[in-house]
Amino acid sequence: MRKLHATISDYQTAVQFLDAGGTVNAEVDGRPYALVVRETSAGGFLLIYNDLVFDCRVEGRPESGKAVDVAVGATQYQVTVTDPKRFRGASTAGAPGDGAARITAAMPGKVVRVLVNLGNKVEIGAGIVVVEAMKMQNELKSPKAGTVVALNVQTGVTVSGGDVLVVIE
Repeated sequence: MRKLHATISDYQTAVQFLDAGGTVNAEVDGRPYALVVRETSAGGFLLIYNDLVFDCRVEGRPESGKAVDVAVGATQYQVTVTDPKRFRGASTAGAPGDGAARITAAMPGKVVRVLVNLGNKVEIGAGIVVVEAMKMQNELKSPKAGTVVALNVQTGVTVSGGDVLVVIE
């Protein structure tokens, strides 16, 4: 089973699922579900659970840590699904050629440890900051060797998904 974290509107939960080609076995908050899934159009799905049929539409392309709008019947939800394995990494976004690596939070959480100081030299793969989200602690690592040029967090602060925590050049 694949383990993910989901934020549905303001509700956070752990989700496990196994896609068995048209049938999805899922566990949400410890409750098992067996769903039959039928794609009706691009972004449109029918979910069948215990003879109940749910008409769903997904607006946008689901990616780890990115919110998408999901309509179930007439009710709209904002859903963010995060793969904890991707949360441990870092994104490297910057202006072309500037060589900066921006370590961002993939989902909301709390900083439990900062492992570097401003001006520290770091090696690729070095631990930079530890963030707790969904009762899991995740160490974010440096994607490159360089110098810490911005340190935007301290222990105990709450961060949102997408927040830039540290910049390394």
